Amino acid sequence: MGYVYILRCADGSFYVGSTNDLARRLTQHNAGMGSAYTRRRLPVQLAWSADFARIDEAFAWEKRIQGWSRAKRQALIDGGLDAVIGWSVRDRKKRATG
Repeated sequence: MGYVYILRCADGSFYVGSTNDLARRLTQHNAGMGSAYTRRRLPVQLAWSADFARIDEAFAWEKRIQGWSRAKRQALIDGGLDAVIGWSVRDRKKRATG
């Protein structure tokens, strides 16, 4: 099992990660044993997560979400994957040329 997650840091920024043990990883982040990014922005809170059958699927989603804008990440947190369908430049161009 694998998880992809978004943390909301104390400064309001987001951190995206993946793990095979979400509870342990959250504890590590808040204990200052997570990434250097979150270590400087404690405490952190889980804002969103999704589970996958395999860790490589979670890792692929981590990399995908890391490339998203803050607004798109917030939309995912607020409304799930359905909320971000159509956010890509390619999809917007298709709708414009219709």
